[in-house]
Amino acid sequence: MAIIDLKVPSPGESITEVTIARWLKQDGDVVEKDEELCEVDSDKATLTINAEEAGAIKIVVPEGTTVKVGDVVCTIDTSVQPVAKPKAEPAAAAKKEEAKKPEPAAVKTETAKATEAATYATGHPSPAAQKLMAENGIPAAKLNGTGKDGRITKGDVLNAIANGFDASAAQGWGGTRNQRRDKMTSLRKKLAQRLVAVKQETAMLTTFNEVDMSALMNMRNKYKDIFKEKHGVGLGFMSFFTKAVCEALRQFPAINAQIDGEEIVYHDYCDVGIAVSAPKGLMVPVVRNAETMSLAQIEAEIKRLALKARDGKITVDEMTGGTFTITNGGVFGSLMSTPIINPPQSAILGMHNVVDRPVAVNGQVVIRPMMYIALSYDHRIIDGKESVSFLVAVKQMIENPHKLIFGGKDPDEVVLGL
Repeated sequence: MAIIDLKVPSPGESITEVTIARWLKQDGDVVEKDEELCEVDSDKATLTINAEEAGAIKIVVPEGTTVKVGDVVCTIDTSVQPVAKPKAEPAAAAKKEEAKKPEPAAVKTETAKATEAATYATGHPSPAAQKLMAENGIPAAKLNGTGKDGRITKGDVLNAIANGFDASAAQGWGGTRNQRRDKMTSLRKKLAQRLVAVKQETAMLTTFNEVDMSALMNMRNKYKDIFKEKHGVGLGFMSFFTKAVCEALRQFPAINAQIDGEEIVYHDYCDVGIAVSAPKGLMVPVVRNAETMSLAQIEAEIKRLALKARDGKITVDEMTGGTFTITNGGVFGSLMSTPIINPPQSAILGMHNVVDRPVAVNGQVVIRPMMYIALSYDHRIIDGKESVSFLVAVKQMIENPHKLIFGGKDPDEVVLGL
């Protein structure tokens, strides 16, 4: 009998401990090689531990336990092998011949019973779905399973969350004195520590401006269908803001820098973090070398990273090393906010909701779609002049999108060599 110890792998540099979030298999289950056994939460991301060999598992560490990287969480008895799968069904021609024959009543009865038995999973969540439901207070009775035999999948829960599921109504909110306690996840604890550290360790200041979104919205409405047909991704505001930020960072390199001890590290590239709201909390996947990408490439990369974050499959490497961050509270209806810097970066841009407002244009009051933008920055290395000028540069490029391909200048200025 060969027993294999399954240890916690390192999720990434500087991470020394993780929490066993959920076992996807039960003690004694016989699993195939590479089959997922459990989900593990670190302070940066969620990962799964897979079976190194086929065999029967024995769980050593229960759910909710915090363990060190390298600790044994379960063992695999390789002398117990999975049952061989049944042979393939007869050829299609033989099946057609069978279908032509009338089915006896007794066989029909047995088939009906088998069909009824096959629906035992109806309304029951998969392990991953059950964990999400518990985290968001969603009861199984409020979901329609789309998985095999009506099983509730992780996708069903994510769709319910995306559609604005009212968890308070499901929990019977109103008139009760009930309480519940949930243990903070490693990710939430680390996020809390980092946010407090930023307020205490940086000279954070925020400057604001407003952007007329008319030109950008007109361009988007004109070309969005053609853009999607050609590139396979939608055309959103985030790609334009990312391009504008990259050009503004080129003009004001201190905003793309960070403090390292007694030195300032300047970056000649733009690794832009895009803050996304995931079921487990706020995550900031990074678009590498965004300054070299087209709008379509940025949209595709943001979509890829956001889906991985939503599904809990994003890696630590995909969330580290950013030089600047963009966060969009406008998707939730935020009109104005002061975003908090994502350390060790020195600045973060906050986008907000687009609202039709009366503004003065050429001495006339007109209604325009306006957005407030905010730049929070570390005043230790970024002066007020640089921060304000950076935000104005972003504003000008968004209000005149053609500047994005002319180094932040008007086409006429490029032609005239100004």
